[in-house]
Amino acid sequence: MSVLSANLPALPRDSGDSLNTFLREAWKFPMLSADEEYMLAKRFHDSGDVDAAHKLVTSHLRLVAKIAMGYKGYGLPVADLISEGNVGLMKAVKKFEPEKGFRLSTYAMWWIRASVTEYILQSWSMVRLGTMAAQKKLFFSLRRTKNKLEIMDNGELTPDQAQAIANETNATPDEVRQLNRRLASRDMSLNAPLSIDEGGEHQDLLEDDRPNPEHMASNSQISALRSEVVGEALENLNERDRDIFERRHLSEEPPTLEELGMEYGISRERVRQLEARAFGKVKEFILGHSVAPQLT
Repeated sequence: MSVLSANLPALPRDSGDSLNTFLREAWKFPMLSADEEYMLAKRFHDSGDVDAAHKLVTSHLRLVAKIAMGYKGYGLPVADLISEGNVGLMKAVKKFEPEKGFRLSTYAMWWIRASVTEYILQSWSMVRLGTMAAQKKLFFSLRRTKNKLEIMDNGELTPDQAQAIANETNATPDEVRQLNRRLASRDMSLNAPLSIDEGGEHQDLLEDDRPNPEHMASNSQISALRSEVVGEALENLNERDRDIFERRHLSEEPPTLEELGMEYGISRERVRQLEARAFGKVKEFILGHSVAPQLT
């Protein structure tokens, strides 16, 4: 898929004007009808037509930009977020099976979001997070939850505030306080001197607890495999079940059962049943693999 990335609009590295230029270029690529999308996907998978794959990718660049812009509050360059989103999009195009009966955007959305969020978690300079799904969910929901509860986004949380956030995020108050402290702290140069009298630098006091390169490579492979397994599991769902599952479990702002019920013209209880059925199918699929992502 490297040929595809070489033919994409150049990503900006500096000013907002450059980003606007990239977005204007991305918006020039036409959106595809369902029939056009189906035929291009068939051409790519049946004969390896790179031009067909390129059209599928470029027609969804605006989707990548929209998702990436939603994560710009984490202090990383938007260009890097878009770049990672493009990687997810190309993976989705490679694995997309049009005969399943759903649109590429529905399938690609998960891959794009997964690539962007994994990049944020790996690049976040102020905190080294664990790999548990609950920790990742708390990382991405803490700021939104504080806004919802009208808690000022600075300073230490009171016990009542930590408990209120914990109730909203299914985390413990201690986990909430720890992550809030880390996100509220500022980066400090490791080369900053300790003091005139003491000499030395801050990095001299740090214990190197990093995993060895073999461990890091293994974790990277496991993460990629987990993403692939979940992606394959979603392919086994029909379009409605998959949409409900993705929006309830993979969306940054999950809709309520009532909202989905109104959208599909069914009851809240029926949506809950469909969600449970989809969850069960995905869980059954991934448990059949040796490396299974954690579903919460």
